[in-house]
Amino acid sequence: MANMFPLSSEGQDPAELPDMNDPLIDHSEGQLFLNEAFKIIIEEVLCKGTDVKQKVCEWKEPEDLALLLDLELRAAGEPQQRLLQRVKDVAKYSIKTSHPRFFNQLFAGVDYHALAGRFLSEALNTNLYTYEVAPVFVLLETEVLRSLRQLVGWTEGDGIFCPGGSTSNMFAMNLARYRLFPEVKSQGLWAVPRLTIFTSAESHYSVKKGAAYLGIGTDNIVVVKVDEGGRIIPEDLEEKIELTQSQGAVPLLVSCTSGTTVRGAFDPLDRIADVCEKHNVWMHVDAAWGGSVLFSEQHRHLMKGVARANSVAWNPHKLLMAGLQCSALLLQDTTNLLKKCHSANAHLPLPARQML
Repeated sequence: MANMFPLSSEGQDPAELPDMNDPLIDHSEGQLFLNEAFKIIIEEVLCKGTDVKQKVCEWKEPEDLALLLDLELRAAGEPQQRLLQRVKDVAKYSIKTSHPRFFNQLFAGVDYHALAGRFLSEALNTNLYTYEVAPVFVLLETEVLRSLRQLVGWTEGDGIFCPGGSTSNMFAMNLARYRLFPEVKSQGLWAVPRLTIFTSAESHYSVKKGAAYLGIGTDNIVVVKVDEGGRIIPEDLEEKIELTQSQGAVPLLVSCTSGTTVRGAFDPLDRIADVCEKHNVWMHVDAAWGGSVLFSEQHRHLMKGVARANSVAWNPHKLLMAGLQCSALLLQDTTNLLKKCHSANAHLPLPARQML
C-alpha cells in the first residue's frame, strides 16, 4: 500500500529508517484518496442507489461474485487506483437499501443528516467509555435517551444504546433476573431457581436466543396464545403465569411486542401491564420496529400502556431512518439497576487520566 513504512527494519541502514517524530502516513495523499472515494460513494450509492430507474442490486451468485471481486488477502498492498476500484465494486454489487424498491428488511431509505452524523462519528473514531474520551457523545447519548424516555412517558429513568435490538432484549432479561436474584451476578446460575419467560409465537427470535445465552433455557420460554391479529391474549398469559407458579417456577419476564416482524401486530400493553403488576413480573416491550409510532398523534394509541413497562427496546434505525445500528434500551428504573447489574467497576489508572 502507498506510503506505509515497512513492518520490519531488520538489515536496513539506520539512516534509511523513518524518523518516528514524523507522521506515519501522508495525510495529504490520504485525504485526496478519501475525496475520490466519497465521489464514488455519492455517485454509486446515493445517486444511482436512490434512482428508481437503476437496479436494487447487480446480482451475482456467490462463487461468481467472489471471483469478480478478487477478495484474496495478499502480503503486498495495492495502489490507490486499485483501492478506488474496489470501493466502486463494493458499491456496485451491494444491495442498495436506499432504493425506492428495497423492501427486504424492516429498514430502508437514507436520511442525509443522519448519514452526516455517521460520517462524523466514524471520522472521530471514539468510544463512549468515559466522558474524558468522548465528552460530546456522552452528552448526546444522555440527551437522546432522555428524549426517547419522555416519548414513552417517563420523566425519569435510565437507558443505554446497544449493538442491535437482540442485545436490548437480552439486557432486559438479565436486568429482570438481577432484580429478583442479585446474587446471580457473583454466584452464577447456582443462585437462582427455574425461571420462565412469557412471549408469543409472533415475537422476535431474539427472545429465545437470549434465554439460551443467559442460561435460562429455551424450554423455559412459555408461548402465549394470540388473537386473530397476532396480539397476545392477556387472559391466556395470566393462566400460564399461574400454571408455572404452581409447578414451582418463578415467572421472570413478559416480552411484549410493538410491531411484530411478520404481521406488524401491537400487543395490548395496558392489559398485559395489569397481569404483570398483579404477579410482580418484569414487563418488557420489544418495540424495535413499532416504537416510532410514539412520534405520531394518530398512531401512538397502538402503544397505550407502554409507560407501565419496566423496559422498552427501540430501534431508531428502522422507522426513523437512523443508520444501522441505532438501538436503545430504555428503563423506567431510577435505582441504578443497569449499573449494578452490568458494571465491572473498572477504573482508569491515574497515569492514563493524566495523559488526557
